[in-house]
Amino acid sequence: MQEQAFISEKRKFQVEEGILIFLLILSLAGIAITDFSPDDGYGYWIMMVFVFAIFAITIAWLQSKHLEGEFKEIVKEQSMHWSTTLLIVGGAFLLQKSGQLTPDSASLVILLLLSLATVLDGLRIGWRFSLVGLFLGTSAVVGAFYEKFLWIDIGTAVGIVIVSFLWEYWKNKRAKS
Repeated sequence: MQEQAFISEKRKFQVEEGILIFLLILSLAGIAITDFSPDDGYGYWIMMVFVFAIFAITIAWLQSKHLEGEFKEIVKEQSMHWSTTLLIVGGAFLLQKSGQLTPDSASLVILLLLSLATVLDGLRIGWRFSLVGLFLGTSAVVGAFYEKFLWIDIGTAVGIVIVSFLWEYWKNKRAKS
């Protein structure tokens, strides 16, 4: 029985780590797209709100006991969180259309909004999700100050993955002793 629980925990780690890596890769792609074309970047980040929502629901479901009522509650809670995020992102779009924000600024604002939503959701569903949010926020700020920011972002993403693996290794080693 304990072996099954360990396998389950190991599988959960693999899925969550896979989602972390995938979201970091998608985020790096979005940062590159936004740098090349802020208008295309805006559309990409709106699409990413939906992608992040799907992965948040997936992680929350994996962490639940797979009860039907619990899944409905997870979907309701996550839907409210991410639809509110989408509503606020729409506000940034309206600011851009009104001329109050440039396309570059609007993309950075959306990136920061997605960062905040991801960090806050990560407090509920897991620290790896919060790491992705912190990465997005850091990337927005670094991109505003450095010309060669993509290399910094790639290094940061690789560092996050390494730290995540090391943390899990340390945690498992400590649990066995």
